[in-house]
Amino acid sequence: MMFPLLPLADFKTIKVAAPGEPVSSTLGAEIGFALGLLAVLAPVFLVVRLRTRARPDARGETEDWVLIDGSNVMHWQDNTPSLQTVCRVVDQVRGLGYVPGVVFDANAGWKLAGRYLHDQDFAQLLGIEPRQVLVVEKGTQADPFLLQTAREFGARIVTNDRFRDWAETNPEVRSPGFLIRGTATGQEISLKGLDPRPAAPKRAGPGQA
Repeated sequence: MMFPLLPLADFKTIKVAAPGEPVSSTLGAEIGFALGLLAVLAPVFLVVRLRTRARPDARGETEDWVLIDGSNVMHWQDNTPSLQTVCRVVDQVRGLGYVPGVVFDANAGWKLAGRYLHDQDFAQLLGIEPRQVLVVEKGTQADPFLLQTAREFGARIVTNDRFRDWAETNPEVRSPGFLIRGTATGQEISLKGLDPRPAAPKRAGPGQA
């Protein structure tokens, strides 16, 4: 007996054998190929999810994003997971004129609240829009998504992670200023190398040169 067809990422459909039923070599190859393809494409799908949330601000100016490695930042205060630390970093990034985009691993909610928290949960807790938060899918690493999204957006990343495992494919992690390091001491947040965003030039009005 075969179980019902299982849709896989909307582009691959496979049959799942019942427990104890032998799996054909062809089926095994299909499963392996599909799972391998998912591992490669998952970060791409996540980039598209965040990109669809980007938009001009109320003045029609291009948004200048700074990504925040939420799962790293939340440990800055005494190496203890705290959403307040992430909130303070978000506030500081926003206060400097940037649009913060916060990315969490799937297990961040369990560490912070003892349950799974999705994008909307974190957005409400952080006081930002849902489009500015992304909890990566379970089983997907946040690191390659952060790096790929930063490349797509021309953004920098607030984190104390050095991304050594990804330096070969993402040499920008070695570029000064790309990774914005920080510390949390009491109520104070220090971000090294993130200066206030330069003010956009004013547009000339009617009759002005």
